[in-house]
Amino acid sequence: MILGVLDYNICNIANALRALEYIATPKYKIKRVTTIEDIGQCDKLIIPGVGAFKSAMDNFVANGLDHAIIEFASSGKYLLGICLGMQLLFDRSYEFGIHNGLGLIEGDIVHFGNSASNNVASSLGDISNISLYNSANVFVSTNVKIDSSDMKSNEYLCQDSSVGLGKYLGEKIPHIGWNQNFITKQHRLLYGLDDGFYLYFVHSYCASCEIKYIIARCEYICSFPSVVCKDNILGVQPHPERSHKDGLKILSNFLLL
Repeated sequence: MILGVLDYNICNIANALRALEYIATPKYKIKRVTTIEDIGQCDKLIIPGVGAFKSAMDNFVANGLDHAIIEFASSGKYLLGICLGMQLLFDRSYEFGIHNGLGLIEGDIVHFGNSASNNVASSLGDISNISLYNSANVFVSTNVKIDSSDMKSNEYLCQDSSVGLGKYLGEKIPHIGWNQNFITKQHRLLYGLDDGFYLYFVHSYCASCEIKYIIARCEYICSFPSVVCKDNILGVQPHPERSHKDGLKILSNFLLL
């Protein structure tokens, strides 16, 4: 079987290739894929990525990769997006404008806050475009500025009411480093992992989607999806290829699907 790792010229995929070659059984051939024809030959496909959403989608469209990926997913074969690769699975991103994604999972990619990267959010009024659960426990995108009175109401809540936004004031953006992931739904991708398992994150934007697609969440500024699933389409916001034992376990589980 061929496990393809998509190389679309905006990130270094060497870490992903090394990790997969380390854990792969003889059943799998790990292949760097770059073309429509390559994708069509794969039995499973991974979209890694670190970079800008628009640049990635522009590359996909220019090379016809967007339609090839959508066709691959429609075939029922397993597809895994990692970091930017996960974000590209959604409908659109608000990163430096509004840009359409692959539309494989309903939802948006939104910023943790409106402060510039590496700056500190200094007040509730500084936080906009963040992903929160509303009072109906539905993950929602807030694409307009939210002031402190909105945040203090019950309209928007963190997933865990004991972990309020106040705890996260002063957290830096981007979110870089190790953080816990809390399992919200059992799935074979997370088999063998304890609740609260740690993975390595590097991102300033996060997914906003319905709770039915979320199988694990992370808490940083707000509670956001860290692992998502829609049928055969899977996404992991952190980097399993850089996350030692637990990250390799996720990749191993993907091979077993």
